[in-house]
Amino acid sequence: MTTPAGTPSAPLATAATARPVDARAFRDVLGRFASGLVVITGLPDGEPAGFTCQSFTSLSIAPPLVACCPSRTSVSWRRIRATGAFCANVLSDGQRATSDLFAQRRDDKFAEVAWCPGETGAPRIEGAVAHIECEVESVHAGGDHEIVIGRVVALSGSAGHRPLLFYRGRYAALDGSGRDAGRA
Repeated sequence: MTTPAGTPSAPLATAATARPVDARAFRDVLGRFASGLVVITGLPDGEPAGFTCQSFTSLSIAPPLVACCPSRTSVSWRRIRATGAFCANVLSDGQRATSDLFAQRRDDKFAEVAWCPGETGAPRIEGAVAHIECEVESVHAGGDHEIVIGRVVALSGSAGHRPLLFYRGRYAALDGSGRDAGRA
């Protein structure tokens, strides 16, 4: 098998040839991929809801699309999904406590966080590096998660903050040059 560029590639595994993958090894290996952290927020029934999400990425410029992958068991996501809109709040390196707070299952998360409604009504958390407001374009099954495609309808960014990162199961940060400042 060759790629379009003519370089050899290994055959793709199919369900019939795939071997089971150890869950711990899967987490350890994929943990070597640094990611940013967002809090996905919405305003179901006039009440703010949100959760921390590590699986977030840009998908397309034209049309402007992003993707996030919330757990199928997330009560907050089910409530937000019903509204048809959400805001991805890209957390700054000073918002570890916010990340921890929104990773919990509790009803009073917004009592401890300053926010204002965005164009879609979804909460925009103060101090975030960026706010990306979306309408839910589509939702797809993805194992124990859902793959959510959001059409970007509004966005803003702040040059004054650095992003909060997650690497090998821990928070990490960039130094002022943009290089890894070491594990936090």
